Amino acid sequence: MDSELIEIRWHGRGGQGAVTSAELIAQAAIAEGKFAQGFPSFGPERRGAPVMAYNRINQHHPIRNRAGITQPDVVVVLDPSLLAIGKVTSGLKDGGTVVINTSKAIEAFPELSERWNVAIIDATRIAREELGVPIVNTTMLGALLKATGAIDISAMTEPLKGRFGRLADKNIKALKRAFEETQVKELKTVG
Repeated sequence: MDSELIEIRWHGRGGQGAVTSAELIAQAAIAEGKFAQGFPSFGPERRGAPVMAYNRINQHHPIRNRAGITQPDVVVVLDPSLLAIGKVTSGLKDGGTVVINTSKAIEAFPELSERWNVAIIDATRIAREELGVPIVNTTMLGALLKATGAIDISAMTEPLKGRFGRLADKNIKALKRAFEETQVKELKTVG
């Protein structure tokens, strides 16, 4: 992405790792020398209930805005069922990016690809194969990085080691595999 400030909104369900993903991407961006925030938005939700988390990453300047993100540059959808029941693209900037965990082909989202860049990854399959559980936070981080280039993938290593300890290597493998397997369809601009 070319913008100095990138705002990301994560949509998931409790227990899928959206909040953890936001924390990890912020740590990695800070390690790269950028300014970043990662914060959740949830109340008394239970496991499985819809949750949101947010990131702001600025290449050069401190971030003073602490409000929720209503007009993101990027939306990351950890649970594809949220596409049908929620307004996950609400406020997404024209020309922004939608990153979706899905087993469907990228052509299955024509209504999205008319307005935004679309990236897809079967994060659940990769998580099951690499981690043994369908928790998609690290796989979706790989997809986000492939779709946006917000930070370098190598910056994720230390935050993943710090968060997952002895399971870090499996998570790093899942992240890298998702990065490689993510398909991106860029918005066609006329002019």
